[in-house]
Amino acid sequence: MTIKVSIIIPVYNAQKYLRRCLDSLINQTLKEIEIICINDGSTDNSLNILKEYEQNDSRIIIINQENSGIGKARNSGIKIAKGEYIGFVDADDWVDKDYYEKLYNAAKKYDSDIAAGDFYREGKIFKTKKLKHTAEEFITDKEKIFKKAVIPRYNYVWNKIYRSSEVKKYLFDKVRYYEDILWLCKVLFYLKGYVTVADTFYHYIRNPKSVVTQRTSAHKADYIKSGNEMMKFLKENNIPIPPHKLGKKDKIKVFGILFLKKEYYYPSKIKYKLFGFIPFIEINLYDPDAF
Repeated sequence: MTIKVSIIIPVYNAQKYLRRCLDSLINQTLKEIEIICINDGSTDNSLNILKEYEQNDSRIIIINQENSGIGKARNSGIKIAKGEYIGFVDADDWVDKDYYEKLYNAAKKYDSDIAAGDFYREGKIFKTKKLKHTAEEFITDKEKIFKKAVIPRYNYVWNKIYRSSEVKKYLFDKVRYYEDILWLCKVLFYLKGYVTVADTFYHYIRNPKSVVTQRTSAHKADYIKSGNEMMKFLKENNIPIPPHKLGKKDKIKVFGILFLKKEYYYPSKIKYKLFGFIPFIEINLYDPDAF
């Protein structure tokens, strides 16, 4: 069987969500896939769940490694992937049943190195449509590709597939928390072609234990460093990125009254507002000239 898409899943203590993720993949309408699961030192029941699914579906491949982070886990999958294209899924997320069939068919139709689908953010009660392509559109202009991918706001690797022979040239930094920020920018810039695929969705949840929700000093430092590297790369390659306000904000209350609100703006700013509306101070996080 010719493998059309290799799907790479880093797995770390994901027993709560893993079955839903795997069910969405083994039931894909595109049957010519392999599902590479990297057990990254899980201490819960994740490995046993993977073995259970492996026994019932020969397309599932398990790699066991000591806990080394999502970057090294993805690299382990990339190195053994046999598919024409490679896709990534986080173990707490899932995809529509026709997701990889639609992305693969669009990529082949235009001989594109990348195909990108839509995605939802799934909340506890509601889900929010974060990206919705209205039509199938093939793009080769780099500036337009970055604009269509909504970089840097939606700097996600998982709502896309990538031509395997090309993306294997770009491995993730295995010792970083936010390894995907610069990685995706490089891939979008150096690979050829980007096709949007409408009406099929990747579904992601905001897991309180995931990397992006961590607030340690090491996570914050790496987030700023990764952002600086991204901005430096975009500047060097003449990719304009307009500033825009993110939904993320922090609030400080005193005796139940809003005292200070912190708003985040890409590509470079945090704004502090007294009582939520009086501008107080503005800080630049990213400095492309810092390197």
